[in-house]
Amino acid sequence: MLVLGIDPGSRVTGYGLVEKKNDVSTCIYSGCITSSGNIPFYHRIHNIYKAMLEIMNHYQPQEMAIEDVFYAKNIKSSLKLGHARGAVLIAAVQCGVRIFEYAPLEIKQSVVGYGRATKEQVRSMVRIILNIKTPLKLDASDALATAICHLNRLRFEMLKRSVSQ
Repeated sequence: MLVLGIDPGSRVTGYGLVEKKNDVSTCIYSGCITSSGNIPFYHRIHNIYKAMLEIMNHYQPQEMAIEDVFYAKNIKSSLKLGHARGAVLIAAVQCGVRIFEYAPLEIKQSVVGYGRATKEQVRSMVRIILNIKTPLKLDASDALATAICHLNRLRFEMLKRSVSQ
């Protein structure tokens, strides 16, 4: 199964594709969609949407895992994050990709074992889990962590079903 993980942001949106075969997870591709703060906000959101369409059409993931909204102290930042998430969600719906949402604490717990882990701790564990030797941007590692969280959840759900039968 190929899962697209997303760490949304209005200036930087991280993405990562993780494929799981025979209980081995592999990073297929990851990166960041970046936009300058100098361009209008609506253009940044449109760029996220277009880039997501391109990624989804090229790699054709079956499912997408995206970080859920969290409550920030800055309301304006939360609203901008919501717009970025919306652009990604609309692209996924247009491409027929199933969507799953996970809280930041749940993602960190799944990957690091501790819900209050730092971004650097998450990146270190992602590199270990996926056997990535090259440097990884924090937003891309957060996106890969989201995909790993989803794959872990799927495995757990399958185990739960087999036990109950």
